Amino acid sequence: MSRKAFDKIAEGLREAVAIARGEATPAKLYVPAEIDVRGIRSKLGISQEDFSAAFGFTVHQIRQWEQGRARPTGAARAYLMIIDENPDAVREMLRAATTKALKAA
Repeated sequence: MSRKAFDKIAEGLREAVAIARGEATPAKLYVPAEIDVRGIRSKLGISQEDFSAAFGFTVHQIRQWEQGRARPTGAARAYLMIIDENPDAVREMLRAATTKALKAA
């Protein structure tokens, strides 16, 4: 192993330890490769139709994701993480953006 490769690995390990100790924040957003869309929707207690309408997806996307025929892209997974964490805040931001767009039109 080259010295340069070793140094990069060591730097990553030091950063991981600092993050684990709470001394640093991750440099990159972690977006999991898999996300449980059905679980997020079920937690909210709403239908596929209502979920798609509330958060800007198509019903087709939701069905494809929940049936395992497709996976959300990285950006969609990040958005779904935010919805899972605070759905009311997401709804409010979308409502405000819609209102602002309608007023501007």
